[in-house]
Amino acid sequence: MKPSLRGYGEILLKYLKPQWPRVLLLAVVLISSIVLKVFNPQIIRYFLDAATSGNAVQNLSIAALIFLGLALLIQITSVAATYVGENVGWRATNSLRADLALFCLKLDMSFHNDKTPGDMIERIDGDVMDMAIFFAQFIIRILGNILLLGGILVALYLEDWRIGLALTVYSIISLAVFNKLRDVAVPHWKASRDASSDLYGFVEEQLAGTEDIRASGANNYVMRNLFKFNRIRLEKEQKAGVMNILVVQAWIGLYAAGRIVAFITGFYLFQQGSITLGTAYLIVYYTDAIFRPLREITNEIQNLQKAGGSIGRINELYQIENKIKDTGTGTLSTGALSVEFDHLKFGYNSEELILDDINFHLQPGQVLGLLGRTGSGKTTITRLLFRLYEISDGSIRLSGKDIREVKLSDLQKHIGMVTQDVQLFRASVRNNLTFFDTSISDAEIMRVLEDLELMDWFAGLPAGLDSELESGGKGLSAGEAQLLAFTRVFLKNPGLVILDEASSRLDPATEQKIERAVDKLLKNRTGIIVAHRLATVQRADEIMILDGGHIAEHGTYDELAHNAESRFAGLLRTGLEQVAV
Repeated sequence: MKPSLRGYGEILLKYLKPQWPRVLLLAVVLISSIVLKVFNPQIIRYFLDAATSGNAVQNLSIAALIFLGLALLIQITSVAATYVGENVGWRATNSLRADLALFCLKLDMSFHNDKTPGDMIERIDGDVMDMAIFFAQFIIRILGNILLLGGILVALYLEDWRIGLALTVYSIISLAVFNKLRDVAVPHWKASRDASSDLYGFVEEQLAGTEDIRASGANNYVMRNLFKFNRIRLEKEQKAGVMNILVVQAWIGLYAAGRIVAFITGFYLFQQGSITLGTAYLIVYYTDAIFRPLREITNEIQNLQKAGGSIGRINELYQIENKIKDTGTGTLSTGALSVEFDHLKFGYNSEELILDDINFHLQPGQVLGLLGRTGSGKTTITRLLFRLYEISDGSIRLSGKDIREVKLSDLQKHIGMVTQDVQLFRASVRNNLTFFDTSISDAEIMRVLEDLELMDWFAGLPAGLDSELESGGKGLSAGEAQLLAFTRVFLKNPGLVILDEASSRLDPATEQKIERAVDKLLKNRTGIIVAHRLATVQRADEIMILDGGHIAEHGTYDELAHNAESRFAGLLRTGLEQVAV
């Protein structure tokens, strides 16, 4: 998608409008700098004409000092404009990055399943980095130089309309050529960004699997594919670079043409006696001055091209429609929730159903033990309860309300989950336990920690709740991380709790703590236990066994356990817990 000039303007307006005081200051500094740059050559003309006419040395000295003073002032205003412009640009960029990150976080899981973390990093950081240069440099280098160009042309028209007209035509032709080259180059820079995104996605995947790669001796495979992605990126960069060379060559040719026009025009008018020597110099100086903004614009064309590719990719991202529409207005009541799956069908794609005609009803306060082989659909059921995916057919109701009619924020508030893999953040213990919810008091956190028998662990923290945890939970045992996950759910106080074999990776002593925590957590709450071991579902009121996306067996624990013909009874008799996996 090639962005139009309107596309550039819209994104500039969106992210610069909130900073209008800084933009106004930038405009004042920039215009002041332009006025000084246009006026300063007039002093040189005066100096030359005064010198050739035998004017007093004192007048020439004053003119020279004024020229030097204005030159120094020009440098000061230029530095100030650059500083304010960079400040505005980076603030705009950070806002864009935040908007992109929030947009991606709101997209359904089908989008995230198709994207690698490396690809997303390149999208949100790499593309936006090019936009940072665009925001910062567009105003200073492009817009500012266009204004400077206009000021110089006005000054030339005031000197002689023929000079002004000749250099106006020259400037229009130059800008038209540059704009055309921009349109040619943008697709190549977009392809370059895509290739870079693929490379970083590959690198991220390989780094995440370093242990498996080394253990299986797949180093050669990784290096071969790394060379392949790098070669593709190099080819794309080379094509984009060739387009940039066209811009440079056009710049050189137009520069030569401009100087020819200036020298011929100046010489002709001087020979005719229409202008003085100082004015002839002024024509040449202004021509070079015209060329300087054109050259600056040319140098920034590459950044504009990169920004064009990034804008195209950003627009493509924004055009992705979220399959999960948060249009519900309903809310769920506090307390234990009933769960009802009404002839539900779901597949991650349209070709294959993962769940087919799932139909059951779980009363408030009851606990369901969910068993089944890997791939039978156990985890999918828990994801659908959170509405991470949209169901294909049928419905899910909590306390009689279709989850599509409930606000997503309220749905997430009333459901809690603990899994084997606990995600911890580089943040304080407090923020890790509350998920950055400042409404939860320290007193409430301490009450839950004490209730979960975690005070001994807490006493060992160097700074209490302010102690920093490392990303991924480095420095914590699996048991400690699991207990923190339970603390999160207690603080959330949901009406429905989902446990995905939360104690399978723990030592016996810690597992006993977890078992006591589970008993407390499930008290007066509805629970769904995704079990990989039969011992985990002993507290369940009902048992459901999935097989190939269908309900193979469903009933109360006692009914199935005492029914010699049931699958569940067979599992209990043989004690083969791996059958449930």
